[in-house]
Amino acid sequence: MSLYYTQKLLYDLNRDPDLRARYLADIEAVLGCYDLTPEEQRAFRERDIGLLYVLGVNGQLLMHMSAYYGMDHVAYRAAMREGVRRHGPVRAGLYAMTTPLDPERP
Repeated sequence: MSLYYTQKLLYDLNRDPDLRARYLADIEAVLGCYDLTPEEQRAFRERDIGLLYVLGVNGQLLMHMSAYYGMDHVAYRAAMREGVRRHGPVRAGLYAMTTPLDPERP
């Protein structure tokens, strides 16, 4: 159940300053503590909020992580839309897409 571990890592990073420091110092060591797929690991390494969104991560968890990455709310929303454009519809979780993305909607 990899989505669980992806969200667990985000939850932990959002709440534990020591883990965030370790994440910055040695991301591989932190990623190794969670049962993540290669695609999920890549999303963390590349700070790809859009891919994490498409993988099904809860938006509230992503919002905190995007702020940690220095993104404002406008950039965060744009990253999610870009993730859908690049990686396809949201695959799982609460935001799984049942209708196509409207390219005219900001």
